[in-house]
Amino acid sequence: MNFFKTKPRTPPDLVRGLRDAINRLESGAPGGETRRKATEDVSKNLQQIKGILYGDGEPAPELIAQLAQETYNTDLLLLLVQNVSRFEFEARKDVVQIFNNLLRRQIGSRWPTVEYLSGKPDVIFAALGGYENEEVALNTGMILKEMLRHEQLAKILLHSEQFYKFPHYIETTTFGISCDAFANLKETLTRHKPMVAEYLDKNYDRFFSSFTTLILSNNYVTKRQSLKLLGEILLDRANFNVMTRYIANEANLKMMMNLLRDKSKNIQFEAFHVFKVFVANPKKPPQIENILRRNKEKLLNFLKSFHNDKEGKYTSLTSYLHVLTILTCILSP
Repeated sequence: MNFFKTKPRTPPDLVRGLRDAINRLESGAPGGETRRKATEDVSKNLQQIKGILYGDGEPAPELIAQLAQETYNTDLLLLLVQNVSRFEFEARKDVVQIFNNLLRRQIGSRWPTVEYLSGKPDVIFAALGGYENEEVALNTGMILKEMLRHEQLAKILLHSEQFYKFPHYIETTTFGISCDAFANLKETLTRHKPMVAEYLDKNYDRFFSSFTTLILSNNYVTKRQSLKLLGEILLDRANFNVMTRYIANEANLKMMMNLLRDKSKNIQFEAFHVFKVFVANPKKPPQIENILRRNKEKLLNFLKSFHNDKEGKYTSLTSYLHVLTILTCILSP
């Protein structure tokens, strides 16, 4: 018989132990024994917390409930996101798994962690701010993505000043981080459609002033993704009011016409999907009508050869009918 068997640590013990270890990460000399031991303790506590949430077999609901409540009571989630860059590589992955497991926890129709985070916007902003640190950007990006699945959390980000940091993270980071940031921008703008439509309607000028910087980016991937996302936004029924405002603006039409001449065929194709919305509008404002008529011959010549070198990729019946619609609209008296 083992008389020295250690009693399993309770969820409150693990949370307190983890918080204490995080606070000790700055103790002692850099690279010293104190910091090394603190780093080990962080990893060990995270592994044990993950063990409760996932379990070797069936997770124990009562232990998970205790653990979740203790993380809320101690603001552990904010501490984890703020300090994840100081953890070991495997520990960072554990943080993502723990965080996202708690976010998915549901009791009846309630999402306790989502309710908790609704009153803690700093956690959302800290996850977004992770894009500033290349070492952990993809970890915090995964946490942010999981939060954005819930409308009340996406709304907090969308209505904040921090939302307008997305273009900076997309334009100034490495390729992988830029793509992740763009994916979360798209998630923010397309998942919760009625909420986003209301926001865009009320914040039209500021949003499109910022978003246009991505459309005009010198980066090919950013430009193409942004044009494609713009098309999705404008063609979504929930955004009808936003679409009518956008296609009534002559500067927007001129921008799309210039992008139709881009050296990249793929950019041309994405711009075409936005351009056709201007032309197919049955109630075109006079300034839009005039621009189209002034450029009628150039547009007709362009559309005659539009992507005919990409047979099989762009010559679907739908695309062909779109071209015919545009030709008919331009030629109409």
